[in-house]
Amino acid sequence: MKLPKLGPLPLLGRFRAGAARAKAPEAALRALPGTKNRSRFKIAIAAFCCIYGVIGGRLVWLGVVPNDGDAYHGFAQVVADRPDLVDRNGEVLATDIKTASLFAEPRRILDADEATELLTGVLPDLNPRQLHTKLASGAGFVWLKRELTPKQQQEIFQLGIPGIGFRTEKRRFYPGGPTASHIIGAVNVDNQGIAGMEKYVDDEGLRDIQNLGLAGTSDLQPVKLSIDLRVQHIVRDELAAAMVRYKAIAAGGVIIDVDTGEILAMASLPDYNPNEPAEALKKENMNRMSAGVFEMGSTFKSFTTAMALDSGKVTLNTVLPTSPFRVSGFTIKEFHSKGRPLSVPEIFQYSSNVGSAHEADIVGLEGHQSFLARLGLLSRMKTELPEIATPTQPKIWKKINSMTISYGHGVATTPLQTAVAAVALMNGGYLIPPTFLPRTKEEADKIKKQVVSKRVSDEMRYLYDLNGERGSGRSAQVSGYRVGGKTGTAEKVVNGRYSGNKKFNAYLSAFPIDAPRYVVLVVVDEPQVEEGKYNAQAAANAAPTAGAIIRRAAALLKVKPVFKEQGNSLLVSY
Repeated sequence: MKLPKLGPLPLLGRFRAGAARAKAPEAALRALPGTKNRSRFKIAIAAFCCIYGVIGGRLVWLGVVPNDGDAYHGFAQVVADRPDLVDRNGEVLATDIKTASLFAEPRRILDADEATELLTGVLPDLNPRQLHTKLASGAGFVWLKRELTPKQQQEIFQLGIPGIGFRTEKRRFYPGGPTASHIIGAVNVDNQGIAGMEKYVDDEGLRDIQNLGLAGTSDLQPVKLSIDLRVQHIVRDELAAAMVRYKAIAAGGVIIDVDTGEILAMASLPDYNPNEPAEALKKENMNRMSAGVFEMGSTFKSFTTAMALDSGKVTLNTVLPTSPFRVSGFTIKEFHSKGRPLSVPEIFQYSSNVGSAHEADIVGLEGHQSFLARLGLLSRMKTELPEIATPTQPKIWKKINSMTISYGHGVATTPLQTAVAAVALMNGGYLIPPTFLPRTKEEADKIKKQVVSKRVSDEMRYLYDLNGERGSGRSAQVSGYRVGGKTGTAEKVVNGRYSGNKKFNAYLSAFPIDAPRYVVLVVVDEPQVEEGKYNAQAAANAAPTAGAIIRRAAALLKVKPVFKEQGNSLLVSY
């Protein structure tokens, strides 16, 4: 059976017809204005995407790939603000100032030879060879010199050398120069504390704040110290005069408030200018008051006598022999013998070596060592200043050691520690940790520790007064202020042996002695015999220097003089 022929399928026909109609107007559509605008718009979008894609890629590249100039960019985070240091009255001791530092971008240097020649003409301290090496290195960034003077910056600017630039940095400035250098300390080229209270401030949290980038000028309050800049100047001035007058190699002094433990002034000469911190590295400029240890000579008899009185085995009425005697092959004898037994006040007044040795013998080895430890004389002292030395003592205490230590030979400690221990003998018997920060009496009362009884403290004040009026302390007397104290003349150890012509002298004093407010210690290192004098003992140099300091500083320390006339006390105020 034959199927009939069918025409085209209706759907297929319609599809082909529609396709034909779609192709027909394509050329006409491309010719329409709106179609051309849309094409241009698409091209513009593509171009913008390409441009911003390149910029984004470059930013990613800069963030990932290390740059030779990283040292430059990183430095901006290293040099941070520091708080001002001020004295107890608000006088500025240390502050930040702006300064310019010189850098180079060697890749931009056109002629390293010419640039080297021009720069060394303005900065002759630069090493030409090293400078040329830096400028010809092709690096992205190198430091050339930090902390330029304004004049140097202007002269270099006028040279117009391509690839040379300046960066404004912070520099530490000390208005008082060397006046309180050993207390304030110094910073390094990156404005970080490396010595003294500057280092203490960093160690107490400033360094962490700087590393976090939180050290802004407006956020940092000044750090107030306990020292009085006026009194500090007086101490340093009198010590400088003493070095010249007595031809000494060094001198030092400290003033401590007996009720609070505050250091009002402390100086050690020779010193240095913290604006030139490299000077601090010189051996002769060391801080002898806290970073050096010395045998303190007869000033140690203060502690020996206090120990004997505190033991209860000795009273002010006790009389002890002073004849020479031998111990372990050594002879203990007097420097100036009175040829008779002496009472305890006489032993102190005449500075009897033999009498002091007997006092130590009565107390015993363990009691002697324990008492000095109780006063903090055998261990490293704790205070804010980083430069604190550790005392030295015999590894094994024997009887001969106790005998010689009783009059100041055999234990070496810092002068500052000696003064701190003396504070306890003057203030009723309380050992107070020293501080270079302000402290109230109420705050001191919370941390003080009783080391001797009030009775012993009263008796020691009596002995200091006696020696100040009638003994070796007479040359330290200041009219109206009643200065009491104890001298000490120690022979220095040279090549393992005591030297007869090199002395370390000290005068340990307190005033006004009837109700002490301050302890003053002065040391003079290797003084020579002053013209017109017959010796170079402490009474001839350390004591009068202490008197000169007290005479000038007492009024500033708010101590009113009391003058006695015909048995009546006259209180003079001003």
